[in-house]
Amino acid sequence: MSDARAITELAKRRGFFFGANEAYGGVAGFYTFGPEGAALKGNVESAWRDRFTVREGNDEIEAPTIAPEAVFEASGHLDGFDDMLVECGECGESHRADHLIEDASDIEEAESLPIPEVEELVAEYEIACPSCGAPLAGRPVEEFNLMFETTIGPGSGQSGYLRPETAQGIFVEFPRLKEYARNKLPFGITQIGRAYRNEISPRKGLVRTREFTQAELEQFVNPDTDEPPLDRVADVSLRLYPADEQEDPDGGYVEATVGEAVDEGIVASDWVAYYLGVAREWYERIGVDGDRFRFRQHLPGERAHYAADCWDAESEVGGAVADEDLDDPTAGDWIEIAGFAYRGDYDLSKHAEHGDDDFTVFEQYDEPRTVERAVVDPDMSVLGPEFGGQAGDVADALRDLAERNPDAFDGDEVRVEVDGETVTVDTDVTNFRIEEQTEAGEHVTPHVVEPSFGVDRTVYTLIAHAYDSDVIDGEERTYLSLAPEVAPTDVAVFPLVSDDALETLADDVVAALREAGLSVAHDDSGNIGRRYRRQDEVGTPLSVTVDHESVEAADETVTVRDRDTTAQVRVPTAELAAELGAILDGRAAFDDLLETYERVETDVTRS
Repeated sequence: MSDARAITELAKRRGFFFGANEAYGGVAGFYTFGPEGAALKGNVESAWRDRFTVREGNDEIEAPTIAPEAVFEASGHLDGFDDMLVECGECGESHRADHLIEDASDIEEAESLPIPEVEELVAEYEIACPSCGAPLAGRPVEEFNLMFETTIGPGSGQSGYLRPETAQGIFVEFPRLKEYARNKLPFGITQIGRAYRNEISPRKGLVRTREFTQAELEQFVNPDTDEPPLDRVADVSLRLYPADEQEDPDGGYVEATVGEAVDEGIVASDWVAYYLGVAREWYERIGVDGDRFRFRQHLPGERAHYAADCWDAESEVGGAVADEDLDDPTAGDWIEIAGFAYRGDYDLSKHAEHGDDDFTVFEQYDEPRTVERAVVDPDMSVLGPEFGGQAGDVADALRDLAERNPDAFDGDEVRVEVDGETVTVDTDVTNFRIEEQTEAGEHVTPHVVEPSFGVDRTVYTLIAHAYDSDVIDGEERTYLSLAPEVAPTDVAVFPLVSDDALETLADDVVAALREAGLSVAHDDSGNIGRRYRRQDEVGTPLSVTVDHESVEAADETVTVRDRDTTAQVRVPTAELAAELGAILDGRAAFDDLLETYERVETDVTRS
């Protein structure tokens, strides 16, 4: 178990992540991934791509990280992408008001509360400025837009923003992407990339930063006909924390399979439930501790207005939860690491309203259908003189009204709104009628199901959950029990001592393992015990030591050491790449080596 301080210290010392630009004083909310962290992060992204792109049969794109202002005006980010800011009257420092409340009280989701209630809670809990200690009661809480603004082009240029999420790049390109999908629903588009949010008060290392990586899937579906393959995950067990349980003072977790969660109505959307099951299996695969993991449903106040249902995957990263408290949802330090939302047709409809392209998919019927349609063919010789330049807009408004509400044409006159004004048109001028039409299909605005993963927070979670310690030969050892799939390095190779013959063979072993596609660290610095400790702390699953027996025996052998147990076994070099490869990709276990080859009992295994 670990805490934030231990993780931060290890991360900086071993090259996982550290504050960026420290030579110039640094800026809060920006981190550099060091050699170990970049490798771990890259492996997480590859594992996500394998599961959510390749195995789901989806396609991946890479869109720009900057978009013009019009994109975010259409998406609603300009008006509604805000956090609650309170500024200290003494020192001028700005803080996120909901976080201050959560730190000072038992309230878990203060961001779901209205601003007047947040201001009252600041006073009730006598919250002071974390920077200078001045009281914040009575200070106004204001909405602060989190997007980074920029200018595209020289001079005043065109106003643009760094994307606050990767999703909009997929939505904006939907008219072209649907062609690549051959206009067949359902289909999914994924993207892994950087996003930017001008956080008021970044904190907790990688947990809340101003630049981060998202891995997102936008699944486009016909809500009337498309269903997920629930049978694939129906038996996957979920730990759920529904909204009603959160609002109940005595509420707790609901343990259910995906199938049970759907049948009992705990998860409203079959598609969301499907991806909860897929995500649960994936998190287990990469090494997230199931006892410190849950799916929490958004409370009504925090759910986006367009989201019919939304759940977050959350992990406990504080490391202070005792075994007997694991079932207490209020215990521990929980962070959101993914969100699963049913977004309806909000996104594509908004871009269709503001953009100049078709954001629908034409779905062919099995057989042509004859339907009745309301038709309007306004007499422009009458509308033109009466409405002048507005005549075309009046005609369009009449057509839209006929499609929405044909009964509006039953009287002698019909009223429509144009440019904010209501105008009246004689019904006989509209040439309204009902016609029978034969249609081959219909235009459908797809609904969107969105699993969105925070890659940086997943990396942090993996380190927190893999962090462990034990005592070997009376000495405490710290190590990361990372899953081989995501570990920064597959194998470390050591010559036991500085010796030409040992070093030559070690070089040959390194070359052979790298040729086999393994990530290999070659370390000949310091005594063998320290080298083991270094690799244990960065999570390297296996270590190979070249000793004197390796070069003196008729057949070359090396010792292979398991990170978690420190057990060691002697393996012929001719079999080494195949045996290690099988362990690393899950086809075999280290115990298989112990059963096949000679076990080695030596002080250098643990010293």
